Amino acid sequence: MTAPPLAPPKEKTRTPRTTRVPSRFLPVIATFVVFVVTFGAGSVRYDGFASGQVVANLFIDNAHLIVVAVGMTFVILTGGIDLSVGSVVALSTMIAAAGLQAGWPAWFVVIAVLATGSALGFGMGVMVHRYGVQPFIATLAGMFLARGLCFVISVESISIKENTFRDIATGSIELPGGVAITYAVVIAMVVVAVAAYVLHLTRFGRTVYAVGGSESSATLMGLRTGRVKIGVYVISGFCSALGGLLFSFYMLSGYSLHAVGMELDAIAAVVVGGTLLAGGVGYVVGSVFGVLVLGTVQTLISFEGTLSSWWTKIVIGVLLLAFIALQRLIVRRQPVP
Repeated sequence: MTAPPLAPPKEKTRTPRTTRVPSRFLPVIATFVVFVVTFGAGSVRYDGFASGQVVANLFIDNAHLIVVAVGMTFVILTGGIDLSVGSVVALSTMIAAAGLQAGWPAWFVVIAVLATGSALGFGMGVMVHRYGVQPFIATLAGMFLARGLCFVISVESISIKENTFRDIATGSIELPGGVAITYAVVIAMVVVAVAAYVLHLTRFGRTVYAVGGSESSATLMGLRTGRVKIGVYVISGFCSALGGLLFSFYMLSGYSLHAVGMELDAIAAVVVGGTLLAGGVGYVVGSVFGVLVLGTVQTLISFEGTLSSWWTKIVIGVLLLAFIALQRLIVRRQPVP
């Protein structure tokens, strides 16, 4: 009796894999799409809007805000906030203008400005970490302190007439296609590159994300959370001071009322750029796109000519609410471990 023939083995059917974009990238992608759509709408509506120089002007006019937003990104990634950045920018312009007027060398003025911003950031970081003060309160105190020091230096505006500062302010770099950018744009892009490297390729950066995700878990893992919490405020203070130097190049003056409300613009740019206010998720490049979105809205209103500048605030408010809603939706859809 012969055995029945064996049935041929069934071929395994492979189900095609669907590539899904990780949810942490969605806010950044959404910001980039908003920027492209907004800029595209301007290009269709206005002649000359799509020129390379208009794009370059977005970076020229917002180089200082890009640097300030980079520092704010570090702080928000840990779940904190920094309300002092606008006042530190103003204080930096006042120190630079008053120092140059008093005859200080330009290099010494730069060091003094950066050291002052870093020291203020260190003080606020110590208050937050060592004494358990809420970041909102600690940086609110820093905001009043920095703004008050501005008026101590001078109530009136101080013009910058020093040759080195004026040469940097008026100098430009020619790019292909007849496009020109300022030295401030180069400095801002270097800051963005360094910040991206620190956040993604260093232990300090990984600890920043860990603290924002869960500070208690990061502490149990043996990470130096205290040093990082103080460090992000030092970075924010340094970036605010550097942004103040770039703003002094842009305005060629120091004034106590410079950068009023810039802290809100920086927070809006970071949130629109996809960084979670709760911390732990976000990218520096997203903050850059957030600044470009805000700059594009301002450019659209200036091209229109008939709209009030307050429409910029209205549009920013709508965008901010939309991106906060997007963040909440993404957080709710994430699977519970």
